[in-house]
Amino acid sequence: MLQGSYALKPPYPITPGIEGSGTVVKAGKGILPMLRKGKRVSCTATGGGNGTWAEYMITSVAKCIPLNKDIDQEQGSMLIVNPMTALAFFDIAKRNKHQAILNNAAASSLGQMIIRLGKNYNIPVINIIRSQKQFELLESLGAEYIINSESADFANQVKEKTHSLNATLILDAIGGEQSSTLIESAPNGSTLMVYAMLSEKPCIINPRLILQEKKKVEGFYLAHWTSNKKIWQMLSYTKKVQSLVSKELKSTVQKKFSLEEINEAIDLYKSNMSKGKVLILPN
Repeated sequence: MLQGSYALKPPYPITPGIEGSGTVVKAGKGILPMLRKGKRVSCTATGGGNGTWAEYMITSVAKCIPLNKDIDQEQGSMLIVNPMTALAFFDIAKRNKHQAILNNAAASSLGQMIIRLGKNYNIPVINIIRSQKQFELLESLGAEYIINSESADFANQVKEKTHSLNATLILDAIGGEQSSTLIESAPNGSTLMVYAMLSEKPCIINPRLILQEKKKVEGFYLAHWTSNKKIWQMLSYTKKVQSLVSKELKSTVQKKFSLEEINEAIDLYKSNMSKGKVLILPN
């Protein structure tokens, strides 16, 4: 959104911010809004430029999750996007009978959640990183399969590992040339699921892979995934997220900033995204 490359461009000026946490100080009409009044909640923005980087914000009651008493405001501010996405990936893997997962951007907060959930669900995860420092980080987390994308034989390593584990679900947060390498190296019948575009470059896929090797390319967008779920399903997911947020779905915080320090906060996060989240606190 800040770079101007987000697909959905709201009318400007906007307040950025996708998710956050806080206390409901005013509620609209209806039973559910009134039940949320005075409660601590994790929330997402409604879109249209009304984001979470603010002292006060307005959002829909449907986008608010009451926080359990053992979850603090900091973890609550990171409770939805990454944790729910991680659970969604394993829901997809189990539903489509994928035996193993390949994930790039594996040193990110979401990538680390995927590593821990893989152990929880007993689904092997092949992790792609791009530096020795990230390699060591993932080793310390107990990641079993790690591939450095800067290796000269990167494609061969991906092919050997995905075929040996039958990793047919590829989670792609990078895009660009790496997307082509991953889907070309994966077993027949694999699915490349694009969920971000960190390279800011388009994916170029050989159509013959889709035609002859039964491979396919899909997009994942959390808002679309949740919109297809029943209310009882979402209640189940939010309950599960809160039960796992202290361990498997925990996010590391590297530093906290005030709203006035937003530029410094962004610069720090961009310089080392793998170190943890940067939180913006209200005044």
